[in-house]
Amino acid sequence: MLLPVFTLKLRHKISPRMVAIGRYDGTHPCLAAATQAGKVFIHNPHTRSQHFSTSRVCQSPLESDVSLLNINQAVSCLAAGVLNPELGYDALLVGTQTNLLAYDVHNNSDLFYREVADGANAIVLGTLGDISSPLAIIGGNCALQGFDHEGNDLFWTVTGDNVHSLALCDFDGDGKKEVCGRGDNLSCVFSWLILDLNEKMLYFYVLFLQIITSLCPMYGSRFGYALSNGTVGVYDKTTRYWRIKSKNHAMSIHAFDLNSDGVHELITGWSNGKVTARSPWIPFGPAFLSVSVGLPEGDQLIPVFSSLIFLYFWPAPGIRGYLPGPAEMRGNLMDTSVEQDLIRELSQKKQNLLIELRNYEENAKAELSGPLNETDGQRGIIPANTMLHAAFSVNLGNETQAAHAELCISTSNDTIIRAVLIFAEGIFVGESHVVHPSTHSLSSSIRIPMTPPKDVPVDLHLKMFVGYRSSTQFHVFELTRQLPRFSMYALTSPDSASEPLSYVNFTIAERPQRVRALLFSSNEAYNVCLKTMKNRYMELYDLNKDLLNGYKIRCNNHTELLENLKAVNQAIQRAGHLRVGKPKNQVITACRDAIRSNNINTLFRIMRVGTASS
Repeated sequence: MLLPVFTLKLRHKISPRMVAIGRYDGTHPCLAAATQAGKVFIHNPHTRSQHFSTSRVCQSPLESDVSLLNINQAVSCLAAGVLNPELGYDALLVGTQTNLLAYDVHNNSDLFYREVADGANAIVLGTLGDISSPLAIIGGNCALQGFDHEGNDLFWTVTGDNVHSLALCDFDGDGKKEVCGRGDNLSCVFSWLILDLNEKMLYFYVLFLQIITSLCPMYGSRFGYALSNGTVGVYDKTTRYWRIKSKNHAMSIHAFDLNSDGVHELITGWSNGKVTARSPWIPFGPAFLSVSVGLPEGDQLIPVFSSLIFLYFWPAPGIRGYLPGPAEMRGNLMDTSVEQDLIRELSQKKQNLLIELRNYEENAKAELSGPLNETDGQRGIIPANTMLHAAFSVNLGNETQAAHAELCISTSNDTIIRAVLIFAEGIFVGESHVVHPSTHSLSSSIRIPMTPPKDVPVDLHLKMFVGYRSSTQFHVFELTRQLPRFSMYALTSPDSASEPLSYVNFTIAERPQRVRALLFSSNEAYNVCLKTMKNRYMELYDLNKDLLNGYKIRCNNHTELLENLKAVNQAIQRAGHLRVGKPKNQVITACRDAIRSNNINTLFRIMRVGTASS
């Protein structure tokens, strides 16, 4: 069982998933986190005697070991790491929707401050492909940007979707890292293979049916992910390694070797306050009465050993640190209550397997004794050659039912299907669906309507209860089928479409006399002494209205600008997809240069012919 080696209370409300640990002096690890007040607090207990008084950093009046970094904007992403290897210490990267700040905590100075037109929704720091210097890679509105320690824009590409999570992984095993991220509207994970500054290509693309909330690199080509429906798992490139689903939501995920076995476990902080560590074969986890916010790796307050730090919100913000278990405790990291629950669960599984084995033995004895009868059917015994068939079709619907895809399940004999359980991602609420026909409608076949929200293949895991009408016990069949990508499409005749005949007709009754009478009555109700106050009130009301209208106009303009920027980036991406190799990257770079110089005609020409020259 793991026990905390230190606990620290905080006086600041922390924004979820915006936590980083860095060695800002090159030696001591310090915790940095974004607060909900547009600031970044830096906890450094190793320099309690130092006091900062710069314009950007101020000392916390309540805590001597906490410094506050004033951003004056809502922080959208946070990271720490080596940006300039020559300095010998880490830099702090803070992103907002308009700017990126690279801050030197040790010297209390800005490394660079750059405007980011596409916004900064996610940030990751490290080396990428053949680019030798570390980059701060920013994911924004349909674009990825990479900045070096001087703020030079060394990497830029379009993604076709807003980026909200980033991770660096070596997907192809060549010792060079690629960048992967998750999209917004299309819940996808994409990876860019960077060959050099001028040549980059989309390496792989994995589409999910739920919103991805977090990504983290594991080891090799594996990465962990968390979905909005409580699913947490690991992918190896485009192959799912494992996954689990919980009724709670994963607040943060992180890879860490907690049991010292040489393999990274996926550490998950859940919305119900539990923190779990899971490998493909050993699940375990200490539980807290708290909600995890971020799970960075470091050795806060422990200068020799590496530890794992948990941040929690309730009942008050705070930090707990845990040392990884030694090798001899590899199998003893579970809490006592967790061990008991696991033993109880395994005992229940053993009992179920014994009951199932006994049923199989009774079925075998009944078949050897002679032909089956109704009495045998009541005990759940069915012919040994019973098979189930599953087929997909498209139902164009009718006046009472909309068009849908249809799954037809049937048996190979006179047995009936009593119930069907379907487990699938993204089709049903809660990822499961049960069909239980009434007694008078039982038959050897059943049709199940399905309406997938997206044109993607979906794996269906089916469990069918098969028996006879008088059965009290049923045989369970399990099948796995894949719903085709375009299962909602059917070939139709062009002549079948007819012109709509419906229309809408309405009238508006105008009564200007009533409106004028109401106005006159209202004016007569005012006293002459209140006329001046009324005028001042109306002026104040008009001024407030003008301010609100101006704010709405700016908000609408900002929203429209982001949508247009997204459309431009998507158009550039489509223009690049029409080329292969270096011409593709040359088109993307030339389009971006044309946008910078505000040369629209050149931009159109580049998209059409691939070059700006005539």
